[in-house]
Amino acid sequence: MAQYKTTAAKPVQVTLPNGLKYEQPTGLFINNEFIQAQGGETREVENPSTNEKIVDIAAGNEQDVEYAVEVAEKAFNSEWSTQDPKLRAKHLYKLADLIEENEDLIAAIETADNGKTLALSHNDIKLAINCLRDGAAYADKVDGRVINSGDTHINFTFHEPVGVCGQIIPWNFPLMMMIWKISPALAMGNTVILKPASATPLNALFVANLAKKAGFPPGTLNVIPGSGSKVGSAITNHKKIRKVAFTGSTSVGRSTAVEASKANLKKVTMELGGKSAHLVFDDVDIEKAVPNLVAGILANAGQVCSAGSRVYVQEGIYDKVVDAFKKYVEENVKVGDPFDESNYQGAITNEQQYKTILEYIKVGQEEGAKIHGGKKLDGKGYFIEPTIFYDVKGDMRIVKEEIFGPVVVVGKFKTLQEAVELANDSEYGLAAAIETTNLSTALTVSRKLQSGTVWVNTYNDFDSRVPFGGVKQSGYGREMGKEVYEAYTNVKAIRIKL
Repeated sequence: MAQYKTTAAKPVQVTLPNGLKYEQPTGLFINNEFIQAQGGETREVENPSTNEKIVDIAAGNEQDVEYAVEVAEKAFNSEWSTQDPKLRAKHLYKLADLIEENEDLIAAIETADNGKTLALSHNDIKLAINCLRDGAAYADKVDGRVINSGDTHINFTFHEPVGVCGQIIPWNFPLMMMIWKISPALAMGNTVILKPASATPLNALFVANLAKKAGFPPGTLNVIPGSGSKVGSAITNHKKIRKVAFTGSTSVGRSTAVEASKANLKKVTMELGGKSAHLVFDDVDIEKAVPNLVAGILANAGQVCSAGSRVYVQEGIYDKVVDAFKKYVEENVKVGDPFDESNYQGAITNEQQYKTILEYIKVGQEEGAKIHGGKKLDGKGYFIEPTIFYDVKGDMRIVKEEIFGPVVVVGKFKTLQEAVELANDSEYGLAAAIETTNLSTALTVSRKLQSGTVWVNTYNDFDSRVPFGGVKQSGYGREMGKEVYEAYTNVKAIRIKL
């Protein structure tokens, strides 16, 4: 490539709403350096709870991606990809320790940048730390096998790293999605170019600096904030990037998969949208089930791909559940400043999504669904009341389309089979949930639901050892669990004639 100028980008001191002060990196992180974008562009990062500017961050372009690929390929071709996996594991363990040491600060950055409550930010960090430690522990456990084909040959296989991996993450879980992506990729000996969401790049850059302190060699981890049209597209279409992992909307994921295949048939994994069903059977204890309905749709203000946004209740308890649902939200779900520990729901992360949610609430009212809540809060910030649409019909847009906000639709069913049919009547298949005290019902329905994850008597309940991902229009491939590691390797077979 043409001569690439690396000009240092200075950090900026930021004071967070809870009074914590820190040095925020502002440049692209390439080759273990924070540098200005080649085009000199920056992007303002906003606090969605106050609409106030936090800091300006460098915004990369195609030239920056080209340089990152060059250094990432060089790092991959060094001993990084072939060394004893336990050496890579040391860096992952160290990064986990550094994140743990800085948890309060990282949680505050996440809350200021994203708008989610401080408690939820802490939960995300704990899961991220576990993912890093799992990656470290699993680094040397992806082994090949010996194949018996008789006494004339010896056959065996290796799992080898793919190469330079491009990773594109969304704005709803900035820190957690970063770690979900980089931990298995680096553990397997790949190098990474990560594009954080334009709206929420702060922790990706902060953690990149911690990765440098943890000893990751130059070029192994690179972070380039910027637009999807410039940075995202350049990653997707680059012929030397051998894998793309994408988390985001189904529409963007579809075009990303097509472009990635056109470029060089790179490996692709997709974690996309959802319209997950939450089934409530008539044997439940309603007081125990309702908090799970709330967690399913109001955690992170509903900005969760797996959110339980379609609730179906067996007809005998339908009215009781709807009334209990509304009452619980009124009494227990406060909306406001995410740094206030008494608030359950924080801000919508950006203005565009805020307007989209409000438009869907208007559509639901026009379609004739009954509504509880749904108002926008006065004052600064992107805050919307929890919104319960009930007595909905299956052909309504609010039932069919992903809203990605604190908006739930509630309908009813008669039989187990009808519950399954309603749940599966969607192009999405990321998650589903069942509320029941009957083990037979739980197991029977779980097997029939067309989704990558089924929760029983819980919701949005993640463990780093349990794989997560979708079917149908919700994508393919898995995050977490042992399944994720094979996505970052290629299998090589060796056959020796004796």
